[in-house]
Amino acid sequence: MKCVICHGEEIQIREVQEELNFENDIVRVSIKVPVCLHCGERYYDRKTMKHLEDVRQKIKEQRNNLKEVGRVMVFK
Repeated sequence: MKCVICHGEEIQIREVQEELNFENDIVRVSIKVPVCLHCGERYYDRKTMKHLEDVRQKIKEQRNNLKEVGRVMVFK
């Protein structure tokens, strides 16, 4: 498989952090996807996209199951 962005041929499965946004909150979800080692382009199949949609729905329904690991502040 060649990267559609840089045409590199080094694409490997890597664990990445996908960020889901909910108003002012960000939830990071660990997933394994093919990633181009040259430019960082990620490739998501239907199964992975469905998984992310399911995670998003579960978070909407049960936000209290999230663990806060830090804080983000905005300077005005």
